[in-house]
Amino acid sequence: MKVAILAPICWRTPPRHYGPWEQIASNIAEGLVKRNIDVTLFATGDSITKGKLEYVCAKPYEENKDLDPKVWECLHIGHAMGQARRFDIIHNHYDFLPLTYSRLIKTPMVTTIHGFSSPKIIPVYKEYNDTVHYVSISNADRSPELKYIATIYNGINVDHFSFNQNLGDYLLFFGRIHHDKGTHEAIQIAKKAGMKLIISGIIQDKNYFREKVQPYINNDDIVYVGSSGPKKRDELLGNAYALLHPVNFNEPFGLSVVEAMLCGTPVIAFKKGAMGELIMHEKTGFLVDNIAEAVEALNDIPSIDAKFCRQWAVANFSQEKMVDDYIGVYKTVCNY
Repeated sequence: MKVAILAPICWRTPPRHYGPWEQIASNIAEGLVKRNIDVTLFATGDSITKGKLEYVCAKPYEENKDLDPKVWECLHIGHAMGQARRFDIIHNHYDFLPLTYSRLIKTPMVTTIHGFSSPKIIPVYKEYNDTVHYVSISNADRSPELKYIATIYNGINVDHFSFNQNLGDYLLFFGRIHHDKGTHEAIQIAKKAGMKLIISGIIQDKNYFREKVQPYINNDDIVYVGSSGPKKRDELLGNAYALLHPVNFNEPFGLSVVEAMLCGTPVIAFKKGAMGELIMHEKTGFLVDNIAEAVEALNDIPSIDAKFCRQWAVANFSQEKMVDDYIGVYKTVCNY
């Protein structure tokens, strides 16, 4: 079987720091290579893969502001679709734009929907219900207007996360700094609990950061360390008392939640989106409705078994399980 993996070009694949779609595209590509499947990754020219690499955009457009994103997205997607006949299947991780090629090529396309940026994009997905095979990354993120072939949870290379059984002395917020992710709420939880909070992530909304986050940063009990690469991420997650994930939207997945549990670190999250699928309440963390409940749940963190957190995450969200599930989809689509 020959598989084309179409990754975004916003960031490198895999990302240096931030880039969840690129990370999952990489995890799938490398996992398929381990199974001796012929894989071609369409990504930026600086991407890293043990498969074959195809590119037209040398560097990610987020790292080179001279690039017009729409122009290079069109060139990138067109480059992949122009070679469609070389592959048995195209696995799209680039949202809705590649769908418009699906009736122009003979190669079947599987599209992983990494969440909906807006309900306004659903008509595009709906238009191609009968020509593209959709995979959701959680049951919570399914649209009733779309046809799905499977739900496959994002899978992570568990070897990249170190298990630590000891409770740390700080809380951690790990993710993009934006209202949706609840950075301000995490600060309020830490303040009310009288605990130190470390914040790590890209500043996606500068106004939000300036108004809701920056005033609290003092390098004492509220510390911002910027965006963290793999080594620092492992250290921050593994040494935390708990990960705070007080999201303000129905999050389709949440990689940092799984990454924390892989390190043995419990998670306190607002009960929205896929959180009920990722977190086993009172076993790997706590699902709460508001700031007050989150503060109260911090008292019960010592009751969580770090080993079980790791076991739960490995059993449900490993790279190996994800790749197995996608191979099953590929075989169904290709009638293998």
